[in-house]
Amino acid sequence: MIPVPAAAPHDPYAALKIPEFRLFVLARLCLSLALQMQAVVVGWQIYSLTKDPLSLGLIGLAEAIPAIIVALYAGHVADNNNRKIIILTCVLVLLACSVALLVYTLPVSRGVLQQFGVWPIYLVIFFTGIARGFNNPAVFSFMPQIVNNKQLYGNAVTWSTTTSQGASMAGPAIGGLIYGFWGVTASYTVVVVLLFLATLFFLLISAKPLPPSQGRLPIKESLLSGLRFVFNNQIILSAMSLDLFAVLFGGAVALLPVFASDILHTGPQGLGFLRAAPAIGSILMAVFLTHRPVKINAGKRMLLCVAGFGLCIILFGLSTNFWFSLVLLGLSGAFDSISVIIRSTLMQTLTPEHMKGRVSSVNNIFVGSSNEIGAFESGFAARLLGVIPAVIFGGCMTLLVVGVTSWKADKLRRLHL
Repeated sequence: MIPVPAAAPHDPYAALKIPEFRLFVLARLCLSLALQMQAVVVGWQIYSLTKDPLSLGLIGLAEAIPAIIVALYAGHVADNNNRKIIILTCVLVLLACSVALLVYTLPVSRGVLQQFGVWPIYLVIFFTGIARGFNNPAVFSFMPQIVNNKQLYGNAVTWSTTTSQGASMAGPAIGGLIYGFWGVTASYTVVVVLLFLATLFFLLISAKPLPPSQGRLPIKESLLSGLRFVFNNQIILSAMSLDLFAVLFGGAVALLPVFASDILHTGPQGLGFLRAAPAIGSILMAVFLTHRPVKINAGKRMLLCVAGFGLCIILFGLSTNFWFSLVLLGLSGAFDSISVIIRSTLMQTLTPEHMKGRVSSVNNIFVGSSNEIGAFESGFAARLLGVIPAVIFGGCMTLLVVGVTSWKADKLRRLHL
C-alpha cells in the first residue's frame, strides 16, 4: 500500500509573512481606526446638537445613499482600472472630508454650524459615502492580488477582518476618550493624522496588473454581470441576504449615543467603550479562527451565530446595567465575526479574479450599506416606538430572518468549507 502523505500543518500566520500584505494590513488598520473614531465623534457631536435619535439615523442614511448609487459602477471601475490608484484617490477624498469636519470645529468656522445647523456635517458624510463606495470594491479585489495564492485567501481574510475589527475595538474607545477629555477638535485632528498614515502605507505597495478577463464588456453588461453572478449562486446570495437583514434590523450601534446619554448614563467615554465592545468580541473570535478555521458545518454555524447575534441585541435592549450591556455587545461581535469571515471567504474563493470588484460592489449594496440603512431604520424605529422597543424589535426580526434563511437556503445550510 502506498502511504498517503500527511497534510501540511495549518500556519495561522502564513498571509502575514508576505511583506506587502503586512503593509496592506497596516493601511487598513489606520483607515479603519480613523473612520471608526470619526463615526463615534460625529454621532456624539450631532446628538449633542439635536438631542434627536432620528438625527443619528440620518448620519447612516447620508453615507449609505451615495454608496449604493455608485456601487455597481465602482465595481466596474475596480475590475477595469488600476486598483491601487483607485484606493489612493478614495483615501485622499476621505482625508479631505475629515479636514472639513476639523475646520468646522475651529473658531473661524463655528458660524457655519450656527447658521445651517448640522446639515454641513451631513454634506461631508455624503462625500465620505461616495469615497467608501468606490474604495471597498477596490480594496476587496486588491487584497488577493497582494496575497497571490488562493490557498491563503481564507487566512488573509481572517487577518484582514481581525485588523478591521481591532480598529473597530480601539477606534470608538479612543474617539470617545479624546472627545471626552480634549474635545471635538482634538478628535478630528487624530483622524486626519491616521488617514495621512493610511495614504503612506498604500503608497508603499506596488501596483498590480489587472487579472486576465474574457475581454472588456460594454458598460451596461459589465454593471449587470456582478448581479447575475451573485443571483445565480445560491450560497453567496443566501450568505449576503442573511447578513443584510441581520444588520439591517439587528444593528443597535446607531442608538448607542442615546443609551450612553439617557439610559446607561456614561457620557462620551462610556459611549466609546460601548462602541468598542462588539469589536472586542469580534477580534477575539477572529484571532481564535486564525488558529481554528471554520471548515465543517460552516453554513449551520453561520446561521446559529446570526441567531446568537439577534438574541444578544434583544437582551441589550432590555439591559440597564452598563457592564452587562458591554458583555452582550461583546458577544454580539463574536457571533458576527464568524458570519463575516465565512461570507468573505466564500466570496474570495468562489468569485473569478476578474469579477471581484463587481461582486464586491453587490456585497456592498447588500451588506456594507445595510449598516448605514440599518442606522436609519434604528433611528426611525426609535422615533416611532421608543429606543428600547426599537432595539428589541430589531433583534426579533433578526431571529425571524435566520429561520426563513435556514428553511429556504438548503445549500447554505449544508455548506462545508
